[in-house]
Formats: sequence, structure tokens, C-alpha cells
Amino acid sequence: MGETFLRCPLRTPCGRVLVSLPPGGEFLLGTPEFVNRTSDQGFCIPIQEVVAVRLGTASSRKEILESTRDENSFTVFFIQREKGECWNLGELEFTAPSTSDLATRWVSALQTWIHYHGVTRPKSLLVFINPVGGRKQAMEIYQSQVAPLFALAGIHAQVVETCHANEARDYILQQDLCGFDGLVSVGGDGTFNEVMHALINRTQQKAGKLKGDVDVELLSPRLRIGIIPAGSTDCVCFATVGTNDPVTSALHIIIGDSQPLDVCSIWHDGMLLRYSVSLTGYGFYGDVVSISEKHRWMGPARYTFAGAKAVLNNRSYEGTVEFQLAESEDTNPRDQSRCRSGCMVCSESSKNLLSGSKEEHLSEFTKQAGGEWHRVHGSFLAVNLTCMSSACPKSPKGLSPCAHLADGTADLILVHKCSVFSFLQHLNRHTNCSDQFDLPFVSVYRVRAVRFTSPKGEDWEGRQEAAQEQNILCGGICQGQPLVSCWTCDGETLNYTDITIRVHGSLIHLFARGIEQQPSTS
Repeated sequence: MGETFLRCPLRTPCGRVLVSLPPGGEFLLGTPEFVNRTSDQGFCIPIQEVVAVRLGTASSRKEILESTRDENSFTVFFIQREKGECWNLGELEFTAPSTSDLATRWVSALQTWIHYHGVTRPKSLLVFINPVGGRKQAMEIYQSQVAPLFALAGIHAQVVETCHANEARDYILQQDLCGFDGLVSVGGDGTFNEVMHALINRTQQKAGKLKGDVDVELLSPRLRIGIIPAGSTDCVCFATVGTNDPVTSALHIIIGDSQPLDVCSIWHDGMLLRYSVSLTGYGFYGDVVSISEKHRWMGPARYTFAGAKAVLNNRSYEGTVEFQLAESEDTNPRDQSRCRSGCMVCSESSKNLLSGSKEEHLSEFTKQAGGEWHRVHGSFLAVNLTCMSSACPKSPKGLSPCAHLADGTADLILVHKCSVFSFLQHLNRHTNCSDQFDLPFVSVYRVRAVRFTSPKGEDWEGRQEAAQEQNILCGGICQGQPLVSCWTCDGETLNYTDITIRVHGSLIHLFARGIEQQPSTS
């Protein structure tokens, strides 16, 4: 491996520091040469969090790629934690004596250990940019904040700027992806979902998996997905990283973080409809999406308008919910735990999924199908299912604060018929520290599979057409409350009301590590 252990005094902008690279190369350590100084010059930088090392100096982000060539100096670029979950690019410059080749030796040693500890780092990425989604700033965000970081880290990025819907899907399904280590979505949740759907479908097609078999065990894609948040909603990024900051997400991608993620598959009559990683909702959230789609001209404000209208409508829908409870009794949706980076619950679940032969896991859902199905019939304001917390800046705790990213389960939340005031109380608790489930009309379960049946098996699309015809015939005066709502799946509406949902544990992997546990301030 060449010279990998060094220890010598070097000069930094703050003074002389004794710098060492211990055996194993896990950390770059610095100790002030004069310990009686008041300024703190010491440092301990994990090599896994070193983005790059360059010969010469670079005094600002703009000069990263145009650093001054100085054979006696070198610059270490590393991850610097900021307020909250945000990361930034830190820089540390070192100067060696002019009579030595120490700078070159340090650069060589550091690059050796970065390569050794960075086997999961991507070398080539396929980047999809949605220029019109969300805030319409995706291209500018990528070019100004992300591309320079990828270049600094030596990552080759092939950019595809999408011009129409499903362009990313078609590219992923049709093109050769063998030369890439991952896919990157620059946009909102819609862009990510298009990339995710295409990648999962491509993997199943290559493996010859049957689309019409709800019992089929899906295969995990080889490629990881990175999310650069640039949309109106970035729920998946927020729930897996802890912030919607493009630089933070780019740094997670660069150092090769990997976070497994559960995925729900949604079926109707043996037909696969969609995949979901955050919210699959019926009733209130379905109505919100349906109303907002009719008011797209309002821009992002349409979501606030649609939410207010859906609350005031206070519509509840009759239906039957059947579900299979998760086998583990160690966790539940109200245990006050939080899924954080290195979560033991998710780690144990992933180990169980990977252990044993493949054949033992292929029939997992089939075996569970013989288990007990619980049934709840009633009138529901909302039926929600999420396999992550679904946290976002407006709701930092999310729909289900104790949900896990990769434990092979989802949380089913049933909001029974109640008054407008009571429902507002439930919604308001999503924004504060109160327990949104501690209400008599709310019940929550940790599940592996769900079935929903509406009265007489009616579907939303058919009822919409019938309602429009009735409204026309009556001149608009006999418009009644609809019997069925629609399902929303990660922001997209489904045309079918009667569906089956099953959870696939750790089906995909993101360039993320989960939300890091913040140190206690007490």
C-alpha cells in the first residue's frame, strides 16, 4: 500500500500542529504543538469523511478546482457538521518545510487510505434533473452546489435533463447502466419516485419476475439512489437525511453512504399499481391531492388551499381495513423510539433478511398470508400507511414518528369519523410534541400487509364519472357527498379503491445513513 503511516509537525493557518496518520488510517489527527495556547487547533477527522486531498492550497469554494499549485502545501477537504443535520465542506491547509517532499508523501498516504476505506464510494453516477419541478431551480442547484463537489471527489457524472414526464423512466428501462455505480435524482419526491419505480421494474424484468403475482419476492436493485432536494416536497430526503439541503445530500453521495429502505407494493386484482416509500393515504390525504390537482394554476399554494377545503368538508368514507400485524413484539408505533443512523431494529431486520438461503425468503409473503388477518370496519376520515416517519419541515415528527426505515414493516393509521375540531386537533399534533395517536378516534398498528375494501367494491374513477353525470343532469344542485375517496401514493392518485399493500423489507438503498442522533444538551 506504500507509505501509510506518517507523523510530523506541519504548519496550518492557525499555527504549528503535530499531525499524524496512525496505523489503520482511520483518522487524521492533529495536536497543537504548544498546548498552552488558548485557540483550539486540535482535530480528529475520520478518513471516511474526507472528500478529497489536493496538493496546493484552495482558499474558497470557488477555487476548489483551481487550487494554487504549491509543492510544499496540501489541502484536505472534509465533512464539517453544521447546525442541525446539515453538512458543509470543510477545508484544512497544511504547509510542510520547503526542503522536504512531505506534502507529496502526505497526499499519497491520505489518498491510499481514502481508497482503502471508501470501497462503497461511487465513481460514476447517472444524474436526472427535472428543470420544471418544484421551485424550478433544480439545474441551478446542481450546477452551483453539487457538480463542483462531484468534480472535487473525482466522480464522473452523466447528466440527463428531462424534458417530459417519464423520460427518466424510459432511459432507465432502455439504456445500459452497467457503467454506473448509482442514480441521482435532482428534483422533488415526484422525480425520485419516477427513478425508483423504473429502477425496481428494470431489476424485476431482468430477473423475469412476474408482474401479476402479489406473492412474488422482489429483488433489490444493484444501484443505489441519491436524492438532491430541489422540489416543492422532499419528504423522502428529509426522512432519510434529516434536512433538505443539497450540499448535505451531495456529501452523503460522495462518501458512499448506504441506507436500506422498505418499499410498499400496491396491487388491485392481481395488477401492480405502484410502489410507495412514504405515504399511501385514503380519505383526507386522497382528497387533498385530488383537490390540489384541480387547482394547479395556484402553484404551491394549492396544497394549503386543498388541505383547508378537505378539513372543512370533513368527509368520512365507509370501508373495511384488513391487516397482518408485524411479527416482532419488540417495537410498536407508540414506543417513543426513533429510527436513527445505525438503528439496531433496522440492522437486525436487514441481517435476518440476508441470512439463510434465498429460497427461505422467496415465499415470505406466502407464509405470512396464512397468518391471522385482523379486520376493522367503519367510517374513516383517513386511512394512512407509511413505511417511514414521513417527516418534513412542516411536520418534523412526521405521520408516524416511531416508524423505521428498514425493519420490513409499515405503520397503519386509522382516523375514524369525528368532528372538524377533533380532526384539527389530530393534525395540529403533527407539528408539536403531543402524541397524535393519543386520541379516542385514532388507532395505529405496525403491519406487514393491508387490504382495503370499499362498499360494493366501487372504484374512485367510476364514482367520479357517475358523480359528474349526476351533477350535469341535476344542474349542479344535487351534488352529494361521494361514497368513495381516492388513494394517494406518494402524491399520485390511484384510480382504484380496493387495493392490497405489502411491505418489502430493505428493497432499495439510498445514498444516505439515516438521521444522526444529536448529542444530548443536558
